[in-house]
Amino acid sequence: MAASILIAYAIRYGSTQEVTEAVGARLRGRGLGVEVRRAREVRSLDGFSAVVLGAPLYIGSLLREARKFLKRHRTALSRMPVAIFALGPVSAGAELEGSRTQLDAALAKLPWLTPAATEVFVGKYDPAQLRFPDSLLAALPASPLHGLPAHDGRDWPAIRAWADTLPAALLPESPPVEAP
Repeated sequence: MAASILIAYAIRYGSTQEVTEAVGARLRGRGLGVEVRRAREVRSLDGFSAVVLGAPLYIGSLLREARKFLKRHRTALSRMPVAIFALGPVSAGAELEGSRTQLDAALAKLPWLTPAATEVFVGKYDPAQLRFPDSLLAALPASPLHGLPAHDGRDWPAIRAWADTLPAALLPESPPVEAP
């Protein structure tokens, strides 16, 4: 059976979905079978050789939709290669390291899960898109988002480079493919 990778995503405002689709396109370009689906719509992992899960970090934790996906598919995920990425910080540097620590802490709560690869990327932020209660939180003077302008800090070359590492991490028996 040919390897097939599920790339599942949890979203709050859509930025993670865009990254997930880019990762999927990169893997398809390597000749891999890939399905991209919203995490809450995945009913079974039957037929997949590996899973990539993308989710935003929200107030220091993986989005609830991602946590529910991990819980619902725990048995299958514990028997297959898994990669996890998160979007969260609004800028690189110390915030990125802090988000990495948050992702590591979230994954430490799942001792049954040993990801083959993990990564954290800077996200996208648009205060005009915020819904309640996020809009209220961002309006608070103590919020790190207070007064922050809209911006897109996603590093597409870094995202593509990480995607290029996934075949070897998730499907070690597959032959290496040169990056285009």
